This record gives sequence, C-alpha cells and structure tokens, in this order.
Amino acid sequence: MSLTPHLVVNGAAQAIDFYKQALGAIELMRMPSEDGKRLMHAALQIGNSQLFMCDDFPEYCGGKSRAPKAEAGSPVTLHLMVPDCDAAIDQAVAAGATVTMPAADMFWGDRYGKIVDPFGHEWSFSHPLKKAA
Repeated sequence: MSLTPHLVVNGAAQAIDFYKQALGAIELMRMPSEDGKRLMHAALQIGNSQLFMCDDFPEYCGGKSRAPKAEAGSPVTLHLMVPDCDAAIDQAVAAGATVTMPAADMFWGDRYGKIVDPFGHEWSFSHPLKKAA
C-alpha cells in the first residue's frame, strides 16, 4: 500500500516545470484535456514517491475551484525527507518558491523548514541531525 498525493493547481503544465526544477521531479505522464490548454491528469516521480496533479476544472465541481488560493493557501503540507534541508529549500526558492519557515534545528532532532510553491501548496523539508558522540 502507498499514499499518492493528488494536487489541483492553476497551471498544471507550469507546475510540472516548477516541480522538476525545484524538487528534481521526473515527469511520468500527462493527459491533456479536450480544450488542449489544461491537463486532466499528470504523474510525477519525486524520490521514491509519486505525485499526481491536474488543472482546476470548476465546471466539473459545481462551479467551485479546488485549487488553493494564493491568500489562503492549502491546509495540507507535503513533506520531503531529504539529504540536506537547507539545499532543498535553496533549490525550491531558486525555482520560484517562497520560504515560510527558514530551516532550523528542531527539538525533535531534525533540521526542518517550509516553503510555499507558486501554486499555493506548502512543502516542508527535513533531515535528521547528527547525534553527538
């Protein structure tokens, strides 16, 4: 069993490009919609996990948008355990993300920080701190 997040974004094709640059994602597939402008479905590989995404289709959801709004963001945080938290945050920022919590050593034993991507999704990064001998 595995868990695969499925994000709704405004601009899925642009989000794919961002996730490739910011997170080292590998595009597995994309399925364009009939209008040729939006994506009905896309799949990415990030590390050993998959991420699904699609463009927002309010016309199929009772006229309601499902993509996060820039001012409200998403209530969900996607977390990546990485070899170097600071480097991962720097890479995401270079691709266009905004730091919401700078990396810091946390009481639970990880180096941890957070960003928000240009599409309103929040990501956190961490790596374990070395234990003193």
